[in-house]
This record gives sequence, C-alpha cells and structure tokens, in this order.
Amino acid sequence: MKSRFKCLLIVLLALNVSFAQEKDEVLLKVDGNPVMTSEFLRVYNKNLDLVKDESQKDVDGYLKLFTEYQLKLQEAKRLKLDEDTKYQREFLRYKKQLTKNYLSENKVTDALVKEAYDRNSFDVNASHVLVRLDANVKDTLNAYNQVLKLRERVLKEGFDAVKAQMHNGQTIFLEDLGYFSAFKMVYDFETAAYNTPKGEISMPFRTQFGYHVVKVNDKRPSRGTVTAAHIMIALQQKDSLLDPEERINDIYKKLLQGEKFESLAKQFSDDKSSARNGGQLSPFKSGQLSSTIFEDQAFALQNDGDVSKPFKSEYGWHIVKRIKLEPIQSFEDLKPTLESKVKRDSRSQLINEAMVDELKGRYEISYNPGVKDYFESILDDGYFQRSWRVPEEFEKEKTVFTIGNRSFTYDEFGSHLVSAQRAYANKKGDFSVVIDKEFDKFFENSILQYREDNLELENEDFANILKEYRDGLLLFDLMEKEIWNKASKDSVGLEAYYQKHKAKYQWNDRVDVVIATSANEEYAREAMLMMKNKKSEEQIKQALDTNSKKNIIFTKGIFNVDDPKLPANLKLEQGVSEIYSHNDAFHVINILSVLPAGIKTLEEAKGNVINDYQTEIEANWIDGLYKRFKVEINENALEKVKTKIKNQ
Repeated sequence: MKSRFKCLLIVLLALNVSFAQEKDEVLLKVDGNPVMTSEFLRVYNKNLDLVKDESQKDVDGYLKLFTEYQLKLQEAKRLKLDEDTKYQREFLRYKKQLTKNYLSENKVTDALVKEAYDRNSFDVNASHVLVRLDANVKDTLNAYNQVLKLRERVLKEGFDAVKAQMHNGQTIFLEDLGYFSAFKMVYDFETAAYNTPKGEISMPFRTQFGYHVVKVNDKRPSRGTVTAAHIMIALQQKDSLLDPEERINDIYKKLLQGEKFESLAKQFSDDKSSARNGGQLSPFKSGQLSSTIFEDQAFALQNDGDVSKPFKSEYGWHIVKRIKLEPIQSFEDLKPTLESKVKRDSRSQLINEAMVDELKGRYEISYNPGVKDYFESILDDGYFQRSWRVPEEFEKEKTVFTIGNRSFTYDEFGSHLVSAQRAYANKKGDFSVVIDKEFDKFFENSILQYREDNLELENEDFANILKEYRDGLLLFDLMEKEIWNKASKDSVGLEAYYQKHKAKYQWNDRVDVVIATSANEEYAREAMLMMKNKKSEEQIKQALDTNSKKNIIFTKGIFNVDDPKLPANLKLEQGVSEIYSHNDAFHVINILSVLPAGIKTLEEAKGNVINDYQTEIEANWIDGLYKRFKVEINENALEKVKTKIKNQ
C-alpha cells in the first residue's frame, strides 16, 4: 500500500495544467470545509494523460478517490500533523527551492547565457592598465584622467615601455593577462575585452578595482578543453647534485624505451597532487592555468596518447601526455552549466536589476525623502572599523519606503547597515557613497523578498504546485503514522491476518539448481561430464576458461519451474541433466532438490502479507473517516463538472 500511495502522491504532484473556469462552485464539503469545482477539475485534467486505465477516468470513480484524499487531509489537520516541526522544516525547504524557479528574469538570463556561450567560443589575449581606486571614493575624476593619460602613452610608446616605467604593483598596474574566455574575469572587464577589436585599446572603464583600459592583442577560436597528464621535475631540488633538465631527459628516454607514462609519473614527478593519479590533471581550457607555455604544449599535441618532448616552464621541466581533447560543446549541451555560472557570477546582478525594474512597475512604492540624509548624518569613522552601532535615540519605527502593503523601517535599514560594514573594514570613503550603495542594496533585497513573500498570492501555478506538495507531504506523514507503521509493527495483527488468509500465499513448484551455461555446445558437454564426476565449480572453470576467454558461467539458486532462466521442457529429476538448448546458449542443470508447491510461511510471504494487511487497515480506517467527518456532495455542481469534462 505504501508504494501505491507514493504513486498517487507523484501523480498529485505532476505539473499543473490550467484551465478557464466560467463559474466556480462548491463541489463538496468535508466537515463543513468547501472544495471548489476548479480544484477538482484542475487535478482531474492534469492527471488525465497519466492514467492509462479507462476505468480510472470515470468521474464518479475519480471523485471517490478525491473525496478520500480530502478526508485524509482533514484527519491530518485534526491530528495537528501540519504543526509538526519536522513537517514544517521539510515543507519550507521545498518551498525555498521551488521559489527559485519563479524568481528570475528569464529574458535577461537567456540573453546572458547566449552571450556567455558566444564568448566561450573565443579566447582573448589582452593586457591592461589599472589605476586602483577604492570603491567608496566619490571623486573619481583624477583616477579617470590618470588612466586616460597612460592609455595615450601606451598608444605612442608601446605597452612594454610604459609598463617598465609606471607599474608599481600598488596603485598602478600594467599586466599581460594572456588568453582568457568567459567567466575568467569580472564581467565588466570581460565585456570591455570582448567588445574591443584586436589590436586596439579600449576607453577607460570602471570595475570594483578602479579604472582600466584593456589592450586586445589577439582573438582566436576556442581550442576546447584538454585533459592531460604530466611528469614534472621542479627547478628547485633538495638534492643539489640533481640536474632537473638531465633528470627529465632520462625519464623521456625511459618513455621511448616503452615504459608506461603513468608509472613514471607516480615514481618521479615532483607534482605530488597529480603524481598519485599517474600525472593526470583536471581538464582545462586556455587561460585556466598559470602557465601559457604549458597550455600551448598540451594543446599542440595532435592525437590522444601523444607525448611531448621535455620542455621548461616557470615551474620546472615537463613532459605532457594528451589524454583527451574535447571541442566546445553545443549551446544546448552547455546551456544548463552556463546558466548556473551566470547566476553565480557578477553578471547575476543584471538579472536582479531587471527583476527589480519589472517589480517597480508592478507594485505601488512610496519613499521617505529624508532617509539618506538622516543615515548619512549618523554614520561616523567607526563604520570603517566595524564598530558603528545605531544611536540610542534612533527612531527605529519610521518608514524608509513602502512596497505594496508592507512598510520597511529605519530599524531594518539600520540593521542592514550594521551587517554591511564588514565589507568596508579598514577602508576609507565618502559616507554619501556608502549610503547610496547600501540603500540600493536594501531596496533590492526588500522588493525581491516582498515578491517572494507574496508569490503564492500572485502566481496561481506556483500556488497550486506548493499546495499539492504541502498536502502530499502531510498525507505521507499521516499514512506513515496511521497505516504503514501500524501494519509493519503490529506483529499480533499481522500473524492473525496471515492465519486467516494464508491459503493465498503459495509457492509454485520449485527447484534448487546449479546451472552451467556456455555459448559452445562442446564446452557444455565437457562441463556436464565433469559435473557428473563431482568436480567443483572452480575445478570446471579452471579447466575450461582461459586468460582471454570466459567459456563457462555458473548460476545457482532456487527457481520456480516456470522461471524463464530454466528450459520449458526441464525434467524435474534430481541429478545432472543432459544438455539443454535455451536462450541462445547451452545449459547443464544439476537439480539438487525438487521443492513441491505449498503454503509460504509468514516469514517467506511477509512483504505481501504486510502490503495486504495495510490495504485492509486502510479500508477500515477510511470507513471510520467517513463516519467522523460529514461529506456533502453538490449534485448540481457535479453534473456541470461531468458535462464540462465530456465536452473538453
């Protein structure tokens, strides 16, 4: 019964199918609680295609199941199972997961995913100039002008010349970044690099680090993803007499002599993290490793299994073996992975901004115009040491803004500022910049939370799925408590049920056998002779199998005589049989004993007995629910439902 109920639960949780209701009426009442025709029609119609048995499509039959479902819900609430902590925790976990699917701006997400795929198809080789600037500084003109002048110098003097003179690694950075693709840089930087033509330098743009210009040196189609293994001899050795270049060349000679790459990696490679795996590294794309030389050597290998000659990188001497090269996958194959990355990446802020813009048009919003000035006035330098607290005379009940029917207070924004100050620790900045930035974050969090809190009221599809899960989870707990556990733990009742119905739990005729099977009749014949001579299974396999070929397989156990593993014409006699041709193979069957039909013991039939006992308990229990709760059917509404279903 437990498995049957789970199937019903799955059906009830299937995807929603909506339909228009010209007029919603009460179809039935359970203990005075109304259930509408729309609810019955929605569940009936969405399950219609899942039901193969035509008898189950009968409206009266389905109404009986539906009524019993409502009776069980009423009983669960009477027992207050919906107030159980474990139930509430599991339901909230599911609700949170389901909510994520409904709180996204799909158009923006889809565009970002497609953009990421297009960018992922190309590698960009770039250099950049960065003038560091704290994110909280209000006056940014000096930094902008400084990076603009450096850009002009790079155009006239060349990147390397300006780098040698100006790079200090603290406030000014000029760096070669090598090749990279999507998700390797912050989104604003990535966008500037992909939008700048090869050979040109972008205009200044700002990221969280300061002002940049990016010089694009090259663009090329993606080389795909390579899985490689390597043997590395580090440049710095504890043994001063060991020459890394000489060592790698000695290992290369061993490879040429036919020794296994994996064994040599395990024995000699100084990269301990990969050596234990035969030198194998995690798959990588261009720009993913810190060594361009190493990447170029790995991608230059033409075939799986090819091995490079020894070469030197920044870290040591290497030999690389190509294991597998995978070209970039199709958009459809990569889409789920890219979507997940987009939602974790800094570009996810664009999705939130689009959602916030959409919600601003949906909800009635009013702002308190004096909020920013007030909070700017109560900040002090302690904010940048994570020691700021709201003042004692703080007017915490005042409203910051109102969204729909919900007011967000000074107290809530003050708590947000207290939590946010850890991001400003040991920094400097203008308080007005801090307030502007954190006010926007607080508003975004608030409006998204308001949307989440009201989602069940605003989205019928979400509300229906959530209701079905809420009810289904409740019924699962109820059935476990009232039926399944009772049937499995009531040993006295189970024994009594078995004694009353044991005639239905019967064994068919069975045989206890050892079966020798071979695709070759001659091997089967040899096995038969050896079995008749009392040779063991191991002795027979040793005699007939070889290192390269399995000629005989043994199967043993107790089988019904009509089991498809056994020949239909099997003679039910103890001892070693002749050869049977069956299932495209040859079989010799040693019948150890013939077990005649008979009644199963309770232990042997326990699974079926428990299932049948559960069915009986449930039937009696449902009869009791009908007596406990009054059920009223609106016959007029039922006739309209039948007419509607007939005309669909």
